[in-house]
Amino acid sequence: MEEEARKLLEEGIRKKLISPGKGELSTFPDGTKVVFHYRTRQCDGTVLDDSRTMGGCSKPMELILGKKFKLAVWETVIITMREGEIAEYTCDNKHTSLYPLVSQSLRNISAGKDPLEGQRHCCGIAQIHSHHSLGHKDLDHLQANPQPLVFTIDLLQVLPPGSFQLDVWAMTDEEKLQLVPQIHEEGNMLFKQGKIKEATEKYYNGIACLKNLQMKEHPGDETWVKLDHMITPLLLNFCQCKLLQGQYYEVIEHCTSLVFKYEDNVKAFYKRAKAHAAVWNETEARADFAKVLELDPSLGPSVAKELRAMEERIRSKEKEEKGRYKGLFNTPPATATTRVEFLQQVGTSGCL
Repeated sequence: MEEEARKLLEEGIRKKLISPGKGELSTFPDGTKVVFHYRTRQCDGTVLDDSRTMGGCSKPMELILGKKFKLAVWETVIITMREGEIAEYTCDNKHTSLYPLVSQSLRNISAGKDPLEGQRHCCGIAQIHSHHSLGHKDLDHLQANPQPLVFTIDLLQVLPPGSFQLDVWAMTDEEKLQLVPQIHEEGNMLFKQGKIKEATEKYYNGIACLKNLQMKEHPGDETWVKLDHMITPLLLNFCQCKLLQGQYYEVIEHCTSLVFKYEDNVKAFYKRAKAHAAVWNETEARADFAKVLELDPSLGPSVAKELRAMEERIRSKEKEEKGRYKGLFNTPPATATTRVEFLQQVGTSGCL
């Protein structure tokens, strides 16, 4: 124990044991899967991240050792821990410079977004020295002012290689490419079974997988374009799921990005038209439906049906609003009537 602590200290890491683990210390060969909760704070006590509260789902972190995770210090400290152990590690600047990027990705994942959203096409060090925002004020401040951080690690499980199925993020590029068609098919099967939420997750995983590969290519290059063509049908299916879940503005956003790149994508225009119609954007919906007919006249009956449904909803809404405000300005002046009746009563009684 003392030897481990001494070696860590030499590397600029101070360990404080909070709760001892159980059993023998694992040898942690490459390919070992570790499952743990983490809490990250600055030395002044300010908490940056806590996996137990992030995204409101208390989901632990999973890491495959030997896969060159961007925040290498986590692997360095975890291999000194026993399963069930809780320990606190104060790590010098040299170990924490990439934490803002890692945190951004983990926050994106917890919010159901692309883990690489907002990251430029460059290596981690280049991104650290660039001056663009990470979308979080605390991470922007940390990126501009590198400093030691304190990680509290609760090691829940240590799984040896071969005892678990690899997650997508832990696969090689080749494994990811081979897996995407399977993910796509699984998503389609779930959709046909009416399991929309589960299908949405499958399509999302496929998109994230391909975007991860796409980030390694230069936009516009042959491989980048090929990957983008693989992303498009997955994104369209994802949008169909979001339509059914009432996430109309997200559909508009994704489909707009598609038609910006592919002006003849009739499915993107059609889904965006339906989303616009659902949120009462009549002008935009009509424009998109017109574009659909221009690109594929055979969809005339479907477009006509959607337009009739939109017009009926608009008429129903207008009728409802008209009824709601109908009597507002026709109410008789109750105060005046009461006054007249009062005077008549006074006159009849002959007294005040």
